[in-house]
Amino acid sequence: MHHDDLVLGFDIGGTTTRALLCDLAGGTAGYGEAGGGNPNSHPVADAVREVSNAARQALSGTDPAAVRHGVLGMAGSSKMTDPAVAEEFHRAWRELGLRCPMTVLNDAEVAFAAGTSASSGTVLIAGTGAIASRIEDHREVRIADGYGWLLGDEGSGFWLGREAVRAALLALDTGVGEGELTNAVLQHYLPGQRESLRRRLITEVNAQPPIHLSRLAPLVCSTAQAGDATAQDIVHRAALLLADTAQRARQQDTGPIVLAGGLTAADNPVGQQLRAELAARDQRPVLTAGSGAAGAAWLAARTLVPDPTELHERLVG
Repeated sequence: MHHDDLVLGFDIGGTTTRALLCDLAGGTAGYGEAGGGNPNSHPVADAVREVSNAARQALSGTDPAAVRHGVLGMAGSSKMTDPAVAEEFHRAWRELGLRCPMTVLNDAEVAFAAGTSASSGTVLIAGTGAIASRIEDHREVRIADGYGWLLGDEGSGFWLGREAVRAALLALDTGVGEGELTNAVLQHYLPGQRESLRRRLITEVNAQPPIHLSRLAPLVCSTAQAGDATAQDIVHRAALLLADTAQRARQQDTGPIVLAGGLTAADNPVGQQLRAELAARDQRPVLTAGSGAAGAAWLAARTLVPDPTELHERLVG
């Protein structure tokens, strides 16, 4: 190992791609950011361009031959096993001068590594959607939920938004429970309107792509924090559902639980209740994922260093 050995970690999302270049002591050698680079949600040529842009920024002023290993974390990583997709990415690596192995891992594996250097445990990712994975030897071996908004993603941002609209409609129907949350939902969809709210609300929600319901999640959280009973109930149910999802993935596993995604944050009311619920159910450590790009870089470096745990502290800790 010489001092110019480097690794490259990518966190490839639907909207943002981040690339982190590190040395094997955990020092940052470069960083790049670009648009969404996931070939599941973007045309392959566009995805490759964004990932290349992020890599090029991170590698700026560095000899690409110094990079020993790269790891790309993305949701739906199996897409990269499609030969046509793989070839596009291989061409991009060659153009960037990268000759090292480039390993594709899924977002759960990278999120878990972004929270702990442990080789096994459970990771729960909850944002717009919700999914939990059991990790063994750094690889995903079991999945719970992640069925998408139509079939599952229980307790997700989408789920919170749908429950908020349902609660608002129930309040309009019954005249009971019209509090902060219902007002916020009506204000969101029908600002300034006063008549036939029920019918208009249904029409307005259905006129938008279903996933837009997830935009109401912050309203549920803020009105819950302000004391709205309906919102607090939705938050509480979300936390229980997410804890159930984590438990289904976990089964007999005794490793840590890593939480990732906006809803699981310690300052989010769902995240707060989720943490309390997980702690009440078993005494395993509950950890929070840090930077996905740092998690990916650590996975790239893990087998190249004598003490991966110490490197984890520096890179991710």
